[in-house]
Amino acid sequence: MSEIKILTDSSAQLTPEEIEKYHITVVPLSVTVGGKTYLDGVEITRQEFVEKMSQAEDLPKTSQPPIGRLVDTIKDLTADGSEVVGIFLAKALSGTVDAARQAVELSGKSDLVHVVDSELTDRAEGLQVLAAARDVAAGKQVPEILTHLENIKKTQRLRMMIVNLENVIKGGRLGPISGKIANLLNIRIELQMPHGELKVAKKGRGKRFTMAFDQRVLDDIEANKEKIKEVGISYVSLNGVPQRLLDFAQKIKDINSKIDVLVRETSPIIATHAGMDAYAILYYTE
Repeated sequence: MSEIKILTDSSAQLTPEEIEKYHITVVPLSVTVGGKTYLDGVEITRQEFVEKMSQAEDLPKTSQPPIGRLVDTIKDLTADGSEVVGIFLAKALSGTVDAARQAVELSGKSDLVHVVDSELTDRAEGLQVLAAARDVAAGKQVPEILTHLENIKKTQRLRMMIVNLENVIKGGRLGPISGKIANLLNIRIELQMPHGELKVAKKGRGKRFTMAFDQRVLDDIEANKEKIKEVGISYVSLNGVPQRLLDFAQKIKDINSKIDVLVRETSPIIATHAGMDAYAILYYTE
């Protein structure tokens, strides 16, 4: 039966329950670590990846899905005449969204498939995916769904704390950062993604800088507590969920108990570039 289907990539922060509930199709990206390549979420778990990354001599490499895999997925989803809304991680971080657009053309399904650059990743991308899926469940049509996604993008926040700069600098994502900064003792950086571009918002030293970052985020959530329904806290850790992030989640619940907070390990795609002990808070206002 013809319907509207939701497609995304494996960098989106979604729980298995959410994927199953809304019948979301997830195309895996690839990650190479320790000389071996894995399909993200299929051949390696998030915790396994972090363990391998911590032991690897070289920075892991990430790859967008092959065009052929995307073409096949699109053909499968549209075989019954269904329309597809595909939401992918920011173009500034990966060629996945461009690969998806090429796959749409190659499949000859341009009339049925609508590709969206989320301009973000992780739970920010995941929240867009969930919004679209809930719109479908509510009986909304594609134009209304696409408008909703554009409105979400206007108010989305991604605030990331990079504790260890090694991966960021090796990955070359933040070219302007000089080697001198890398050599300074205990320097940390706050990253944001305004309009889909990765930017260094602030730099500082040690735990005091991190605490100030946390407080700025909490202050913004407090100021918008009636407009926020969901917050994602994503992290990179060798030892499970950091207690301080569980405490942070509780502080958000103390601000407004109705806000749903998901604390979950990030994907290998993000962990590769964020580095060990990084974490991010992601949400949007309505």
